[in-house]
Amino acid sequence: EIRFWSAWASQPDGEEMLVGTAALKRLDAHHAELKSMRTAAPLRGQGIAARLLAHVMAEARAQGHARISLETGTQPFFAPARALYAKHGFEDCGPFGSYRVDPYSHFMTRVI
Repeated sequence: EIRFWSAWASQPDGEEMLVGTAALKRLDAHHAELKSMRTAAPLRGQGIAARLLAHVMAEARAQGHARISLETGTQPFFAPARALYAKHGFEDCGPFGSYRVDPYSHFMTRVI
């Protein structure tokens, strides 16, 4: 019930480098959860996360999902992630699935 994607880029020396990952979990026929998204630290701010997110949303639509939700942190470290999700139409929401209210969790969702 989880799909996982990785993004790779060629380096000047010809080697391939893992630059990002994303995972999507099916919650039900119409609702999916963005489980994890990571970008290689030295490459943050270059649009990799935005491209991964666009890919995940397209894949979710293709699977028949109508909504994607996510849980991320409330700490300042996660502020760029929350801003990215908001920029791409995610809005704050309450806990979903098996999540409960937690001072360290920030929940967001969007219709796709």
